Amino acid sequence: MIHPAPTTQIDPTLARGTIVEVNDATATKPAQVVLSFPNNSYRAAFETNDDLGVLRSHLGEMILGRIFATARRMDRPLAGGRRLDPCFGTPTRVMGTVIATDPVANVVVVDAGAPVILTLSAPGQHAKAFADAEFVVCDVAPGARFSLVSSN
Repeated sequence: MIHPAPTTQIDPTLARGTIVEVNDATATKPAQVVLSFPNNSYRAAFETNDDLGVLRSHLGEMILGRIFATARRMDRPLAGGRRLDPCFGTPTRVMGTVIATDPVANVVVVDAGAPVILTLSAPGQHAKAFADAEFVVCDVAPGARFSLVSSN
C-alpha cells in the first residue's frame, strides 16, 4: 500500500523513508539499507556507513536521512518525471527538479521522489549553472549512499 506523504515541513535536503531491509557487507558488496518512500512504491538500495544495529532497530519505521550520489553528467531534458531508476535496487539514474544548489561544493539537490544530493563530476559542469525548479536528469556513479539523521 502506498502511504500519503507527511505534510510537516523539513529541511529540503532530508529524505523521509521507511527502512525496509538492512543488509550486511559481503566480500563483494558494502552494507546496504533498502528504503521505501511515501507516495510511491520504490524500494531503493543505498550503501551506508551507519551502524547497522541502529538501522535494524528502525525496521518498518519512517526515518529522516540524506541520500548522496555522484552525477556523471547532468542534462536538461524536455520531458519526464521525478524518479529514481530503477525503482527497485541501487539507483543508476536520477530525474527531477532542482531544489537547491551549492556552487562552492559543486552540489545540486534534486527532488526525484526523494531529495538526492548530487555531486557534479562531469568536466566543465558546475552547480551555479543550474537554477531552482529546473528539470534535470543524470546517470549516477555506483556508490549512492544513505546517511541516517533521525527517526520520527
